Amino acid sequence: MPAHFLSSSPSASTSSTASPADSSDMPKDAVSASSSSSSSGRYSEIWNYLWVPLLLSVSKELTAAKAESTILLPSDVRLGSARSSPSCPAPDPKLNFRPVVGILTHPGDGASGRLNNDTNASYIAASYVKFVESAGARVIPLIYNEPLEILHEKLNLVNGVIFTGGWAKSGLYYKTVGEIFKKSLEKNDVGDHFPVLAICLGFELLTMIISKDQKILEEFSAADQASTLKFMENTDIRGTVFQRFPPDLLRKLSTDCLVMQNHHYGISPERFQENIDLSSFFKILTTSTDEDDKVYVSTVHARSYPVTAFQWHPEVGVWHLLFADFVPAAGLRDE
Repeated sequence: MPAHFLSSSPSASTSSTASPADSSDMPKDAVSASSSSSSSGRYSEIWNYLWVPLLLSVSKELTAAKAESTILLPSDVRLGSARSSPSCPAPDPKLNFRPVVGILTHPGDGASGRLNNDTNASYIAASYVKFVESAGARVIPLIYNEPLEILHEKLNLVNGVIFTGGWAKSGLYYKTVGEIFKKSLEKNDVGDHFPVLAICLGFELLTMIISKDQKILEEFSAADQASTLKFMENTDIRGTVFQRFPPDLLRKLSTDCLVMQNHHYGISPERFQENIDLSSFFKILTTSTDEDDKVYVSTVHARSYPVTAFQWHPEVGVWHLLFADFVPAAGLRDE
């Protein structure tokens, strides 16, 4: 072992130069101290011999651990080696993971003319846009009073449409909803899967359009109300919007007031079933009860088309409800 690896401490030097004879002349306590010093020196010397290989060993382990945690580029990994991770499955080409949804604008500015009192103004409530974007889709506004050729061009750019809540049930808006709905059915008839979602006013307009009766709606007291959804007996929810709902949530929808209602018109199950056009096109999924215990149809699903209509507001989220007190105070209309 090289000399610089040996201890140069005073105790080590003393023990290496003292002889047994010298130690016999020392007092017992001095001998004991010398023995202790000698023992300490031996341990120190042993440690000096061991710390270098121990350090080398630890260094190798640290290097190996570092190598194990090193992030390798794909080019650094051999095909078929143990390090190579299984590749992710290719996305299903039949599914569109970034759909574009067209939302029809509603007449007005959504603020009783405070933002824009132009008679040609229209808007989309932010809750509908957030509703679509939260599912990973993008939105294209369908301006209700723009030329039909532009609307038709936009319909070729989107993968589905939403008719929102509001108040307009006649005039140009009614005609525009009818035109878009007709084009949507035509797309589905030629094999282009083109879903339609109608909410609140949208529900009412489709009811009027399909029944061919603009006076078919009835009055209900369901403004700013929380309610349940009562599923029809023996209802098959396969292929409907409720298909992916967990069983616990489906049960709670029937027992707890989880859905938001905000409308003055609707249709009773009896009147709905009496109209052959309506009952043959839609099947009733759920009903709800207003403040006067009157029952109305709250969810319908088309029998042969991807068309769903809600007489409740699935788009209303927690962030929207935070402004519930602000809306009436500012004179805004919550739709």
